[in-house]
Amino acid sequence: MNANKKSTGLFSLANLVLWALFAANLLFIIIFYSNLPEWKVGGVIYINSFSFLIWTVVLFFAALITSYSKNYLVGFKFRRSFILNCLGFTLSVISLVMANHILLFLGCWVFMGVFMANLIGVNKDWPEAKAAASYAQKFFLLGSFCLGVGLLILSWYTKQYTIVKISEQVEDLPLFAKIGAALALILAAIIQSAIFPFQRWLMSVMTSPTPASALMHAGFVNGGGILLAFFSSLLFASNTLTILFVVGGITAVTAQFTKLLQVNVKQKLACSTIAQMGFMIMQCGLGFFNAAVAHLILHGFYKAYLFLSAGEEIKKSEPSSRLKIKIKAAEAFAVLIFGSLGAILFSFLTGKGKSADSGIILTLVVAITVGQVAYNIFKEKSLTTYQKVFYPTLMFVLGIVLYAGLYNAVTYLMHPLPLIDNPVDISWVHIVFGIVFLIGFFLMKLGVYQKYPWLYLRLINDSQPYHKTIFNSKNN
Repeated sequence: MNANKKSTGLFSLANLVLWALFAANLLFIIIFYSNLPEWKVGGVIYINSFSFLIWTVVLFFAALITSYSKNYLVGFKFRRSFILNCLGFTLSVISLVMANHILLFLGCWVFMGVFMANLIGVNKDWPEAKAAASYAQKFFLLGSFCLGVGLLILSWYTKQYTIVKISEQVEDLPLFAKIGAALALILAAIIQSAIFPFQRWLMSVMTSPTPASALMHAGFVNGGGILLAFFSSLLFASNTLTILFVVGGITAVTAQFTKLLQVNVKQKLACSTIAQMGFMIMQCGLGFFNAAVAHLILHGFYKAYLFLSAGEEIKKSEPSSRLKIKIKAAEAFAVLIFGSLGAILFSFLTGKGKSADSGIILTLVVAITVGQVAYNIFKEKSLTTYQKVFYPTLMFVLGIVLYAGLYNAVTYLMHPLPLIDNPVDISWVHIVFGIVFLIGFFLMKLGVYQKYPWLYLRLINDSQPYHKTIFNSKNN
């Protein structure tokens, strides 16, 4: 009983501190928005407007999740361990985005993985949870090793130990050093963000408590995008952006496919997260790191809500006849119209898509997103014809305005980082893979994949969790 009271007191104190820090940070941004200060402490710490942006997001999610967990985890044996690891993870992220010395940056990255692995396996009485934590930790350590290799290469050839100084000198590095360091950092990023072919660790951590899953999907996996933004100048100098575009696109399409094959809520959400991380990496590959950060912020809000409300969606259902996916000609035309209007509005508000560069692809992705939302509304049988016209219009206008506003705000707050909004020229790779991406998207939406058993089996195998992490009641 005393232990439970102590953990409740710790939760209350942590929750109060986190909400207070979030409010103070947000208020600071609002007051000094036009002139946010920059602070440098030796060569170790560099605090700028990007730091304040990420702090605000991280503190909000941490405060929200601790508020939820205070009641959700009542009676949980390892409640105290959960809150301590949650605070440790939050502190690691806060420290990461103000770290300037490469050793501090690497240390924060390592501790992020350690605390997240502890949250995954917080229930130490559960063999599957321990196996999931151990399995995920191997990926996190691999990512940390790749990050360490990349930072070592950069430091060795520039003779610098701070991220700011290294970023200023990447153009002068030998080509092999630029490419080697960039590939190492890309590996670190895609491992953390569960990008193909490293997606299996995220599919294997279903044993973590729901609040830990929310923190993982709304925060931890976004670390890949933040890492790439920090080293955007290196990625441009090494000409490795196309790798991000292709890998991100493959992940986005395949994860959307595998989401359709899952039979439980958390697995579906995991596939959704992987797909969204794929879109985020694609945006980095197009040269729009500001769009990637705006995307991860919106995704964080969306995924935190879905996980914390997942219990409301749990229900028992019986198998039914296969759903036949059909789209009428009028619906297809309406989707095309709404997608085009969404793209035009986005282009007007952000200035993207007006030149013959990768901004066109970013605008097309927005158009596809708007079209998909419109299609989901059109196929809803409970809505009237008037509602099917009004709701898509309202949602795409509000959605595009919100996204464009956040996009512009993030662009402003990220200005201390180099090359955060630098569209690249469209190459034949972009054109070919863009066509492949669209074909894959429509094959998924129209259900054509159901006619090919080999594709079904491949997607099922690629989305299987590590076998030791699967719950088996006989072992418990």
